[in-house]
Order: sequence, then structure tokens, then C-alpha cells
Amino acid sequence: MPVSLHSTGKASFDDIYDRTDPRDYYLRMSELDYRIPELAKPHFESFIADYQSATGTAPTVLDIGCSYGVNAALMRFDTSVAHLAEHYRGGDTAARIERDRARLAARDRHAQVRFVGMDASAPALEYATAAGLLHDAVHADLESGPPTAAQRTVLASTDMVISTGCIGYVTDRTLMQVVHAHGEQLPWMAHFVLRMYDYDPIARRLARLGYHTRKMPGTFHQRRFASDAERTQVLNTLSAKGIDPSGVEEDGWMHAELYYSTPEPYEPNSSASGRSESV
Repeated sequence: MPVSLHSTGKASFDDIYDRTDPRDYYLRMSELDYRIPELAKPHFESFIADYQSATGTAPTVLDIGCSYGVNAALMRFDTSVAHLAEHYRGGDTAARIERDRARLAARDRHAQVRFVGMDASAPALEYATAAGLLHDAVHADLESGPPTAAQRTVLASTDMVISTGCIGYVTDRTLMQVVHAHGEQLPWMAHFVLRMYDYDPIARRLARLGYHTRKMPGTFHQRRFASDAERTQVLNTLSAKGIDPSGVEEDGWMHAELYYSTPEPYEPNSSASGRSESV
């Protein structure tokens, strides 16, 4: 099918983000071998465990650009994008919600963790909260304006911020508003950022608030290019920024890098950071 490009240079999937349930979203992502959430999962789980060890409490995790609660689903169900594509294939929206709630009731691998999602798609958030994948949600675009008082209260309740592809759509404007909602508290952050986008401006602004940012070695496959036009656009963007795509994006995949931004210098758990999947 024809694929239009977003203003960021990535393919636009707006037509599948506004459905009442995630069936079409997961089917399309599975076709593109979308794998960044499952590659991110062990790193997020280790990050959560380290937070709990450091503070003595399970965190409330804010997933920015969560769509249908993707990262929460993968962690809580301990599954993959391909398996979720099959899971959501049958039934209607009500049946899918019922199946998700039953599955969480039977076995939730992160029952102590509270998951909050933020996204610009109201239908995606509505499904994720109805299905129990998210405990709360913020329907907002903080690039275009500040959160409401109620949204700020939800943001202030979070201890950790994660993302797997929203940087580029969102910038330091969004992250600064999330941090400022907390007052004196600085939430821990872990972001998977496509190589075509620059995290340094965000890191510099966070540093002025007291954050330490660490970039992890290696890259992570996000998904295959959705079209030749997207591939050309991404390769041109990388070249213009002096980033060599040889052996990386030239092989047909979008690649991301992992950044941790934390109030104190952070040493990732070696069992997660050393996984061979991150090549």
C-alpha cells in the first residue's frame, strides 16, 4: 500500500493509530518486523528493577508515545509484537478488551508496577486503559501546549519515563514539561532514539536540571523501512548529519540508540546491556 511520509521523515501510520482497537496496528507492525519494543523490554525491566532496588518501591512508569500500551503489553504479558498480532486477530473490540483483562488477571509479570501512557491518539489510549494495560493515561500533545492541571497531576505521579521511538515526534519541549510537573523530583528516563534524530539538545537541557545522560554502545533494530521513499529520506537525513549508514540503515532497517538520563550516574545491569539482540 502507498506510504506517506511524516514531516519528521519517517513513514506515517496515522491511519492505524486511530482505530478502536490494536488489531490493524499490530498486523501492520508485524509485517514490518517491528521489534524495538521487545529489544527494549529487557533493558526497561532491568531499569525498573534497579529503580526498585535503589528506592525500595516499584515505580510508576510513563510511556511517551505509547499508542495502544505497547511497552506495557510486552512487559506485562511477556510477549512479542508478532504474538500480539496473532492475539488480536480474532473477535471484535469488546472481545479483545475482555481477553486482555482476563490475561492480565491470570498472570501479570509486573503487577507491582503502575503503567501510565501518553499519546496524541485518544482511541489508542481508550483501548489501553479499558483493557487494563495502562493504569492511567494522558491524551496530550505537549509540543503544542502545556498540560492541563489534571494532566500535570498524572505526570507528577510518575517515577520513570520511557520511550521507544517518540523522540523526533516529541522534543525537549515535551520532556521539560514532564519533568517540571514533578517539582523537585527528577524521574528516571530511558529513551530509544532513532539515529536520524539528535538526543544531545535534550541531554543538554536535562543536564541543566541535574541529569546525567549515558549513551549505551551499539544500535537496536527498530523496524524495516516501510517504503523506498522512507529509506531514501532516512539515508539522506543521516548523510546530511554526517552519520554513516553503512552496515546499519543501508541494510534496510531503521536503527535506534539507547540513552539513559538519571538524577545520579547510572550503571545499567550487565545482564540486559550485554544482550546480543542489540546489534
